[in-house]
Parts: sequence; structure tokens; C-alpha cells
Amino acid sequence: MGLSFSLLAAGCGGTKANEDSTKNLEDAELTADAGESGLADAGDPQRGGKLVYGVEADSSAGYCLPEGQLAISGMMVVRAFYDTLTVPNSEGDYVPYLAKSVTPNDDFTEWTITIRDGIKFHDGTDLTAEVVKNNLDAYRGAYEGRSPLLFTFVLQNIDSTTVDGDSVVVKTKVPWVAFPAFLYSSSRMGIMAQAQLDDADDCQGNLIGTGPFTFDKWSKNDKITGTANPDYWQTAPDGKPYPYVDSIEFRFLPDGDVRINSLESDTGANIIHTSNAEDIGNKLKDLRDDGKVNMLVSEDSAEPAFIQLNSTVPPFDDIRMRKALAMGADRNEINDLQNDGLPTVADGPFYKDSIGYVEDPGFPQYDQEEAKKLVQEYVADGGKAEFALNSTSDTSTLRLAELIQQRAQQVGVKVTIVQRDQAALINDAIGKEYQAMVFRNYPGGDPDINYVWWYGASTNPVNFGGYDDPVINDLLDQGRSETDPDKRAQIYQDINKEFAKQVWSVWAWFTPWAIVTDADVHNILGPPLPGDDPSEAGDATTDDPARQPFTGLATGHSLIGLWIEQ
Repeated sequence: MGLSFSLLAAGCGGTKANEDSTKNLEDAELTADAGESGLADAGDPQRGGKLVYGVEADSSAGYCLPEGQLAISGMMVVRAFYDTLTVPNSEGDYVPYLAKSVTPNDDFTEWTITIRDGIKFHDGTDLTAEVVKNNLDAYRGAYEGRSPLLFTFVLQNIDSTTVDGDSVVVKTKVPWVAFPAFLYSSSRMGIMAQAQLDDADDCQGNLIGTGPFTFDKWSKNDKITGTANPDYWQTAPDGKPYPYVDSIEFRFLPDGDVRINSLESDTGANIIHTSNAEDIGNKLKDLRDDGKVNMLVSEDSAEPAFIQLNSTVPPFDDIRMRKALAMGADRNEINDLQNDGLPTVADGPFYKDSIGYVEDPGFPQYDQEEAKKLVQEYVADGGKAEFALNSTSDTSTLRLAELIQQRAQQVGVKVTIVQRDQAALINDAIGKEYQAMVFRNYPGGDPDINYVWWYGASTNPVNFGGYDDPVINDLLDQGRSETDPDKRAQIYQDINKEFAKQVWSVWAWFTPWAIVTDADVHNILGPPLPGDDPSEAGDATTDDPARQPFTGLATGHSLIGLWIEQ
């Protein structure tokens, strides 16, 4: 969850390397630094029109946010109907959003969240410190009527919450340096109105937030719709509230080819997202270069795609088999075959813009002969060299699963592919009802957000690998409370090295995301972040880096600045 439940199955994919393709994102001008095509010459924003957003899946558990299991599509829905207390900026800091300020005491054991004045929920009720406290209590499992699963572990370091005037005071059990990052939680910690919070019958479908769109209707596994909030709390440079568009419709289109076809259709989506690197570097790039679409691609703060291994059951409770799987395939070759080599191959969970990044953490490299020896040794000791690999039925993800299957068989390991939908995969992971699965997770940000995924404990359902590594546990505890930036960086770099040593996961590559729009749709990242008084007309641009929007796309993006040529 900032933290992330972007733990979807890895969705990059192609069938073969394109000999004419550019072999990295930078040379192809497919980076956040390259910017959004078409934006520089778009002119001034215009009002009106409808955004039809093709996203990869519905959130079957619904949108009662403390209890949700939201992947990237759910994050985008949250962006439409809710706001979070903090958001990341372009520098990677978490700055106030619904909050006016988020301030620690001297030892980071108490945080004061002061709420902005004058903001209303869609049902006309006021955003108050009391409602924010109730939301925080609901997320952490301390509010009657709400039963969170994941956030209970995410926020277990909170000791108490109290209201002091227009502020919420949060006391923590140990110093918590990265607390503002958790108030964002990969955009999942939207603040719900009291009416939704207390809805015992339909909290999951009764969406009431403070966001730029008011909820209209949710047709499960089909679409969810909303209308522009006429009283939104942020004012655009033209003096009227954001958003620019009149309405929004999210269409749930799990197949990536279907999303692209919908974008190309006159009656389909006018904005989509995709993490299919082969499509990004070829078909979508060609459409961009021909001026038929606008596109923004980012690998910033990217999630690694990887094989998640269940270390609680054979064969991956044995490090020899974990190493054999890592060493049995040339990951650069698979990246070429699957993605035209565009994404950056990963040797650990941290992208290069993270303080935890290490260029060579010691992850096992391709050595097929050594992999065979490890497998033979495991079999000689009575083990079975076989496992089931869980995958979604998405065509590109299945191709990846088949490549893994073929490479494993070459070193003497039998692999059976099991197709599951995304919701089932999440349930499999929580229940440890799997041996291996293709995954993506751990988007960037402060590394402490991964505490919940990596801390080993029998009561932690979201350590999906099931490992209980005392080295990682100790380092996570240290990193949470360490205030010295250099010492914190070293702590998370040491975690990176321990992951490599134990091979708890088999890393593949960092997942690039693309947001692609019709040629007449502009401003994907959105406007500058709000200043002290967002009810006054905001700046169209600013030189203040603290107010530049975050360039990573793994946790979604703002919707308020998108506009359509009329």
C-alpha cells in the first residue's frame, strides 16, 4: 500500500525481440524527463468533455477504502473520488494535500496533522479533524464497524489518535520518520465522509469523498462513473474549481490489446494505462510519433516485476531451489524476448532513484550449469524438482509464465502454469496458497513503506513470501526510526543485499508505466501541487520543486488537470 497493493501480476509482454527497436527507454524518448508528447504545443486548458479511462481491472472487493484490496485501477478510482492527506512531489518528499501541515515532535513519536479549512465532502458535510481521526482509526482497525485486514498491519505503529481543535495528534509506539508517506499509502488512504465510514450495508459501493468527481454509479466489472465536483477545493488558474472535464468514466478492460483498440476507436476510451513494455516501445510509440496519441512514460520509482516465491512450502523453502531458479534463466534475454529489452533489469527491489538502490547487491547471475547442479543436489536429498506457477490469463503475462517454464525445464525443473484472475491471485498470496507466481509490487517512495511486505511474522498475512528473515526484520526496525539520512540509506542498502543473499524473490525488471491519451487530451501529470490557499486561483506553472507533481506512475496520477480540446 504505500505500501502498495499494486501487487498485480506482472503485465509486461511481447512475443519476440524487435530487431529494429531502441534498446532502452531513454534512447526511445520514453521517460518522465522526456515529458508528455503534445503538451508543449497544446495551448491553454479548455473546459468540458468526458474522460473515458480504460483501466486494467475492477476492484472486486469494492471501495470501502480501509477494507479494500486496491491495485493500480483502484488507485485511479481513488484519485477521482477521494483525496489523501499527503501526496508525493517530484523530489520524493510527501507534502500536505488535504492536510494543511503534517509536523513531528523532536523525536518523531508524535505527529500533528492540521486540516485545511473550508473543504466539504460530496454529501455537503465538512472535512473536520474528527472525521479524519475516525478515518485513521478505521484504517488501523480501531473504529467500530470497520474491519480492515491489510492496513491493520500497515499502521500498527500508531499508539493513539486524538483531536486537538483543527488538528489530529498521532502518537506512535516507536519513532516514525516516514509517517507522512503512510498518510498517502500509494494513494489508497483516501479520506471518506462520515456517512460512508458508518455505512454498515454498502460502504464498498457508497463512495463519498472530497475528490474532483462525485460518484454516480458502479457497474461491477464494467464501469464506474462520476461527475465533476462543482465545489472542489482546488481552484484552477481560470478562477474556477478543478477539474476541467465535466465527467469521468472508468472502463474495466483487463486485456491490454482491448485497451489499445478502445483508445483507437472513435467510441472507446480517450485515455488508458499500460505496463506492456513491448506495446509502449512499438505500437504506442509509433502512434505517438505519428501524432495520433499523446503519451507519458515513466520508470521513476518503478515496481519490480518478479517471481514471488512461497518460502513456507517446497521447493522454495530450500535456498538451493531459489538460487537454481534465479540462475537458470538469462534475465536479459527474457527481457529482450518479452519487452524488446526496454525496461531496466532488476537485481533487487529498489529502483535506482531509491536510497536503497545498490548497483550490484549480489543477486545470483545467470549460470545454467550451476543451476543444474543445485537442482540435482536437491533431488538427491529427496526433494521434488517441480512447482506450480500462478499467472493471470492476460496474454502477455502467460507468455512470461511460459518463458519461465521453459527456462526452468532446461535445468531439470518441471513447471505447471495455473491461470488465476487478479483477485484470486491476491487471495492466494494472502493465504500462502501457491508455490510461485508472477508479480509486480514495491513501488518507490520512502523504503519504510515496504515494512509491511517484508517484516517476517506469523501474524502478518502480507509477507507473501512467508519468510521470517531476522536480518531484514532488524534492519526494518532500524530504518523506521533512524533520522540520519546517510545511516538510513545504508540500512536499506543492506536490506537489498540480504534479499540478494537469500533469494527470497527472483527479480526480473522494473515496470515502466505509460499513460496514453487521444491527441486532443492533455496534461497527464496535472498542475502544481496546492499552495497555502488552494481556494485562490493556482499557478499554471511554478519553479518551486516542492510543488511539482510526482513523476512516477506506479501509484496512479492526478486527474484534476486533464483537459480535452473542444
